[in-house]
Amino acid sequence: MELGIALDPSEPGASADTFGKLARQAEERGLTLVVVETPGGPGRLTDGRDAVRAETSAAKQPPDGTGAHTLETGLDPWTAVTWLAGRTESITLGLALPQPAQASQKDAGAPYPTVVAKAHESFDTLAPGRLLTDASAWVTAPRGASQEELSALAAGGKPVVVPVDSAQEVEWLAAILPTTSENPGTRRSLAARARRHPGIDYESIPDSLAAGAVEPGDGDYRGVSSNYLRGGAPGLVLRPGTPDEVADALAYARRHTHLPLGVRSAGHGVSGRSTNKGGLVIDVRRMNSIEVLDPGQRLVRIGPGATWKQVSAALHPYGWALGSGDYGGVGVGGLATAGGIGLLSRAHGLTIDHLRAVEMVLADGSRVRASAEEHSDLFWAVRGAGANFGVGTAFEFKVDKVTEVGHAELGLITDDIGQALADFGRIASEAPRDTTVFLVTGRPRQGYWNIQLYGVVDNPDPGVIVERLTPFAQIGMLAQQQVIVTPYAGVMSKAADVGPEGHQGVGNPVSRSAFLPELTPEFARDAARLLSTGQVYFFELRTMGGAIADVSPEETAFAHRSSAFQLTAMGGDEQALNQVWDPLRRHFHGLYLSFETDLRPERLRDAFPPATLERLRGIKRCYDPHNLFRDNFNIIPNPGEQAAPVPAPLS
Repeated sequence: MELGIALDPSEPGASADTFGKLARQAEERGLTLVVVETPGGPGRLTDGRDAVRAETSAAKQPPDGTGAHTLETGLDPWTAVTWLAGRTESITLGLALPQPAQASQKDAGAPYPTVVAKAHESFDTLAPGRLLTDASAWVTAPRGASQEELSALAAGGKPVVVPVDSAQEVEWLAAILPTTSENPGTRRSLAARARRHPGIDYESIPDSLAAGAVEPGDGDYRGVSSNYLRGGAPGLVLRPGTPDEVADALAYARRHTHLPLGVRSAGHGVSGRSTNKGGLVIDVRRMNSIEVLDPGQRLVRIGPGATWKQVSAALHPYGWALGSGDYGGVGVGGLATAGGIGLLSRAHGLTIDHLRAVEMVLADGSRVRASAEEHSDLFWAVRGAGANFGVGTAFEFKVDKVTEVGHAELGLITDDIGQALADFGRIASEAPRDTTVFLVTGRPRQGYWNIQLYGVVDNPDPGVIVERLTPFAQIGMLAQQQVIVTPYAGVMSKAADVGPEGHQGVGNPVSRSAFLPELTPEFARDAARLLSTGQVYFFELRTMGGAIADVSPEETAFAHRSSAFQLTAMGGDEQALNQVWDPLRRHFHGLYLSFETDLRPERLRDAFPPATLERLRGIKRCYDPHNLFRDNFNIIPNPGEQAAPVPAPLS
């Protein structure tokens, strides 16, 4: 039986001092809940004028200087419950609000749902996981109810709250609480338990993961629910720190196959599949070790949760580097299994081209090491389609000797985006392979486009750097430039570190990806039309070629080796973006799955050529026959099967 107290802020003569003392006493004596009653019933909150009167009242000191402020009738319940949160430590605070299904904009006495949502969010920031707003989560007993009456009400499994106005009443309630051997500090609050999702067995979380597991009502939930670009609302986040704990997490996932399953390294992925709505997330950020295995062979071992900023900093003292996309905040696990098109790629190849072995936990919980000599089929598949086969727990790379490089950031302006794209395509393709430059643009402004070029020249000679970059500076009017000679770690260090607050992504971004065999004048013209619509706010061309094309397309599951460019476009509306993007598909010959959010089935055939896809299906049947890993460009083991339902879009 769980018991709590109910306080009525509208009761004549009630004082803030008394309310604070009663709430603290309830907390100290092991009661579960303090409810601040709302005059008129759930959802009948007072208006803004009452809140102002309440603040004015709270500012008045009584003549005797005791600090016992008088609570006027009509005190805004939000004020009272927020004040009580500051006077207590952990007890759940109840405030009956209309639930979304009950809210009505036509009810003049009900608060605006958006205002209530923002107030609730703010309260959670100040007192995480302590506010309970659904009145159906508790039962209110009549004042003076007997122990037998309370026991009868508690039989329904809900906490029972009793209206009180004295310490003696609180003490009486505490005295009838049943004795328990459970440490109250190990159990989540009532407010936290009330936010649990149906269909998730929270009580069966493995012991190895329970202490670090994060539920929607927990204080650090906000920091793990979203990723870099996308808001999320998973039902449970498990945070393993060892391969054995990963195996425990996957055993739990096998008991919850009805839920979306996301695997997260650093949570930066544009595709957004490292979070979900109502599902399970396995977050491996704790597995972020970086160690040198063999200095002579330049062999290193890196955990999936490390970021490329951390990796570049660790390799710098040795004079080494490992090409790793274009942003240091990206996690190793996602990029090392997808491809890794980065600022060193034309000189040194993709990130996956440096992978020598990967340690994984498979869907059945078994641990394997995959390399060219052992589980070679899995090693082939992991390099380009790894999210389908298991959770990588360590990656062994052979890294490159890289001294200082030229790092450039150029800002240009043009009124002819089509010509600028055509010029960029020609210059970037003809550049020596030590030079990799990316282009970013977006919506026009008053008939002009801002173009950002950023790139790396893998040469420490300033004269060579200037020579390589000068042609790029001529594709528009140069408005801004910064070119420096720096270690590769200096390029990656520009990324911001993610602190305990985690990522704060919101919404549900829409992204499209493609590979271009060449940037033709026809494509430049069609791309200019797309950009002129204003439907694309982010448009990026990543230059490929060079060392990327040195590797045979059959050597890895990343088969689009002959591409000249990788293209990404982002917009705010799925249908609108499709309308302007789909006409360009005649120029494409595949897509890069890390930057694609289109869930239409044909996109899988764009990501993998027919022979590659067929081979991947065979490997999937061997290593994940029940399709546990299905939430990222799902390769269905048997083509005749139906794919698992796609999770609802996040909002």
